[in-house]
Formats: sequence, structure tokens, C-alpha cells
Amino acid sequence: MDKKQQNEIVELCLLAGKIMLQSGAETYRVEDTMTRIAASFGIEETHSYVTPTGIIFSVDQLETTRLIRILDRSTDLQKVTMVNSVSRKISSGDLTHIEALQELKQIDATKHAYSIYTQVIAAAIASGCFLIMFNGGWYDFVPAMITGGLGYLSVVYFQNLVEIKFFAEFLSSLIIGLLSVLFVTTGIGLELDKIIIGSVMPLVPGLLITNAVRDLMAGHLVSGLSKGAEAFLTAFAIGTGIAIVFSFS
Repeated sequence: MDKKQQNEIVELCLLAGKIMLQSGAETYRVEDTMTRIAASFGIEETHSYVTPTGIIFSVDQLETTRLIRILDRSTDLQKVTMVNSVSRKISSGDLTHIEALQELKQIDATKHAYSIYTQVIAAAIASGCFLIMFNGGWYDFVPAMITGGLGYLSVVYFQNLVEIKFFAEFLSSLIIGLLSVLFVTTGIGLELDKIIIGSVMPLVPGLLITNAVRDLMAGHLVSGLSKGAEAFLTAFAIGTGIAIVFSFS
């Protein structure tokens, strides 16, 4: 294997790790996938260090280290599944490194996320179902749906408007609190606390908390703590927005 092929395999490993990390995969899964891909092509002595904001990948026989900066992260588990599928094909010898690199570039360029309209509808239905799950009454089901849907739409809008993620979540929770108070004040809704709880659930960073715990259990302390801190700040932003509404209502 010449040096050009080795560099292409390193690029392949980094691209796979980048897609997975940006799509919400756990840190240990990203590192394991990169190591397995390199090993499948005969590169054994590799070292990877992954954090939520960057990937460092080193190959001993190349005496080089590569770094990729991760700026945007979202949740797209379909992309994680597709990268895992490519990794399995590589391990079984069904793909060359050139073919695998082309597939990963296609995966990276494709947007698999649902449309904003579908996401808002799903958030609205989930908000109503969470209200029932938290022992709310059916008479508050529609107010919770409307509040949750508009709250999720607002967080998507503010994230596109302002780059500060926590600010968008704070404003969204503020809108959810104001809409909930409006419904209860006008008599359309009855239980304010149940409507608010059901409406904010689509904003709760459940996947982030889960990944933080899994990374900590796998021994990735830096990634686990940083993801935990991000989840805490998100929850704090949501709680602050609701608290402000309660303080003035």
C-alpha cells in the first residue's frame, strides 16, 4: 500500500467519524468505527481521540496526525445507521476504500431529516401525549398540542436566527409559558402545569443526556462531562424561560 492510498484511508476514517459525531452518535462508537475501518484496510496502529467539538486521528506508520473541527451537531440517527452499514461492508470486504469514500460523501451531502412541517406536527402530537402521560386531562390535550407545536417551531426559527443555541431554547420556553398562561386565562385550558410540562418535553435534551451517561460509563470522561454540561445548560435555559413567565403571572 502506497502513501497516497494510506492518506485516502485516513480521509475515509475521518469522514466517517465526522458524519457520525455530527449526527448524534456516542463518542466511543465514533472511535470504534474509525479504528475498525482502518484495521479493515490493513492499518493497525491507529489512535483516535474524539470530543463533541473535534476529532484527532493519528496513524503511527504515517507519522502524521489529522484534526477535524466539529461546529454543528444535530440528531440524525439514519446517517449513523448508514455509516455503520458502510463500515460493515468494509469489514466484510465488499467495498474498496475509494467506493466507501464515495458512499460516505453521498451520505454527508444528503439531508435525511424530516421537513420542518413534519417535525412541528410530530412535536405537537408528542406534547399532547406527554400531557396525558403526566396525568393531565383530555380537555388540555389540544392546548398542549398547539403550545408544543408552536414552541418547537419557535426554537427552529430562533436557531436559524441566532447562533447561540441556549438563547433559542430560552425564548422558545418563554413562548410556551406565555401561550400556556393565555390558554388557562381564557378558559380554554385548565391545568397550567400539565400543559407546560407536556409542551416543553420535545425540547428536553433526552438523547444528549443518554449519550453523556453512556460516554461516562465507557470511560470517555471529557466527552461525557461536556455533553452533560450542554444538557444541563439546555435544561437551565428551558427552566429559566418558564420561571420568568411564572414570576409575572
